Amino acid sequence: MAYLTPDDLERLAHKRAGAKLGWYIHATVYVVVNLLIFALSTYAFGHRPWSVFPLLGWGVGVALHGVAVFMLGDGSSFRRRLLERERERLRREQEQLPRS
Repeated sequence: MAYLTPDDLERLAHKRAGAKLGWYIHATVYVVVNLLIFALSTYAFGHRPWSVFPLLGWGVGVALHGVAVFMLGDGSSFRRRLLERERERLRREQEQLPRS
């Protein structure tokens, strides 16, 4: 990782914290709304298991959002490892090229 100035560090920290907070809000809304939908499907409209469909569909969205924030976001360890591997691969390819 390149050297970052204190301002750069502050900006990056705010960006990462905002992304994580966004995911936590998303997950909280997901849980609350799906509990309400489950209660409606069970008690208000008779016992029909239709609430599983929005639960699964939206759950995929929450999971992908989490992957984007925690695994693939700026500065994630997974992303850093992938970048480092790619840099090393490119360096090896460059070293194998004939010099003219």
